[in-house]
Amino acid sequence: MDLTDYRKEIDRVDAELVHLFAQRMEICANIGAYKKEHNLPVLNAGREREKLNAVAAAAPEELADYTRILYSTLMELSRSYQARLNGGGNELTNRIEKAIETTPRLFPSNVSVACQGVEGAYSQLACSRVFRNPDIHFFPSFDAVFTAIEKGECRYGVIPVENSTAGTVNKVYDAMMSHHFSIVRSVRLRVDHNLLVNPGVKLGDVKEIYSHEQAISQCSEFLGKLEGVQVIPCANTAMAAEMVARSGRKDIAAISSYACMRNSGLESLATSSQNQDNTYTRFICISRELEIFPGADRTSLMLTLPHEPGSLYRLLSRLNALDINLIKLESRPIPDRSFEFMFYFDLDVSVYSPRIMELLGEIEQLCDSFTYLGSYSEVI
Repeated sequence: MDLTDYRKEIDRVDAELVHLFAQRMEICANIGAYKKEHNLPVLNAGREREKLNAVAAAAPEELADYTRILYSTLMELSRSYQARLNGGGNELTNRIEKAIETTPRLFPSNVSVACQGVEGAYSQLACSRVFRNPDIHFFPSFDAVFTAIEKGECRYGVIPVENSTAGTVNKVYDAMMSHHFSIVRSVRLRVDHNLLVNPGVKLGDVKEIYSHEQAISQCSEFLGKLEGVQVIPCANTAMAAEMVARSGRKDIAAISSYACMRNSGLESLATSSQNQDNTYTRFICISRELEIFPGADRTSLMLTLPHEPGSLYRLLSRLNALDINLIKLESRPIPDRSFEFMFYFDLDVSVYSPRIMELLGEIEQLCDSFTYLGSYSEVI
């Protein structure tokens, strides 16, 4: 036999497999209807485990693991098909549909917004990109911004989540676990760090430099070339500039924005101090209530998965089956729970697509816990 003959054999077997697959899914549909009629859960973990062990034992030894993977995928598809035929909707999808209907068509402008830091902070600059005439309230920490939204002190909050060179803002992702909020928009802001000093100070005079840890990371190459200088993290780049200006000292500097230089009366000894010129920080705009504005084409999720082999794979395979593009996957350790992690997903899919509704109708079956963080669009 040559390659053409082998391919013909594959085609013949595939035709049989497709026919048998269709038969199997039809039977699964009948099982799903029965479960719905008798108020039974779609997932029967014990039955699936027994089935996987049985098919693996029946397969040739060298194919046992492959057979287990194949049937695990078949079972995932079967549950998905049953959920779709039985409506697939749940309380969450109903809430999303209501939010789409009730959210104003235009994004608000003159509203109260919480930001971390002081005037000139990058959060404030990002806020001005999102809102036309915001009433900005400043808070000392990211946690305080989340709390202000939860308590209704401000309608919205703007918080940084990641940088194109320094990576994720871990403190923000950790704070997400303990607060209730929804993401309504995101924005990317170009970062341009400056070394700011009091008037008349020369670079050789500087012995201490203050800034936020993310800015320090973003300017690591520049800072690494300075000899005899101590780099000290602080809560915010704008706070660093404010502290330098108030001190009047000639031996300290701040890594901060050009806006802070104008606001504080400082001078810049070095512009564009970041490692890469094309550096961006991504911010999210959050609210207490679920609001989904027109054009929402990104969805964020927060979830924990069973601590067992294949749990993440099963979720990723579901995204693949639904043709949903995963654009960010972040994991953070859960406090007081050894070797357990919270996962954050950003999905590139329109909230109006039936694919995302199908996923959200089924995803709780795959997770130990699950939080829908919102659907939104990004300002560039």
